[in-house]
Amino acid sequence: MFEIQTIDTLPNGEAHQLLIDRAAIIDVTNRYCWALDTKDWAVLDTVFTEDAAGDLLEDVIGRAAIKKRVETALSRMDETQHLISNHQINVQGDAATCRCYLQAQHVRKAAHGGTNFIIAGRYEDQLKRTSEGWRISFRRLVVMWTDGNPAVSRG
Repeated sequence: MFEIQTIDTLPNGEAHQLLIDRAAIIDVTNRYCWALDTKDWAVLDTVFTEDAAGDLLEDVIGRAAIKKRVETALSRMDETQHLISNHQINVQGDAATCRCYLQAQHVRKAAHGGTNFIIAGRYEDQLKRTSEGWRISFRRLVVMWTDGNPAVSRG
């Protein structure tokens, strides 16, 4: 799913477009994190296609369901901080794949047993180029490890 794509052997014009596409895709993944951390759920309309689907620790179908899933999970938090890095992007015309590592800190001061819970893993995305720019059409959250108090994430 995540074939390595380099610009080293591409003609300048193709390399230039690939760099533009990669930057735009990274912008989409960053917008997702900022939307979650600022609880600005409307921004997710600029991240996902309307018919997007995901495996976000539960299956969701449609942008509205994705928005509801993350709002339900994060609205009770006092603070969150989603950090992403190591983007690996493969662009094929108007379709792309992207995977990146994530580390998400969740803070809920009222949680019994500790106020912090960290989830670390990766996002695995499929994206489409739309008339509004790149959008995620499918997102999978793969949890690699956690630390802290899991009760932070429970109601």
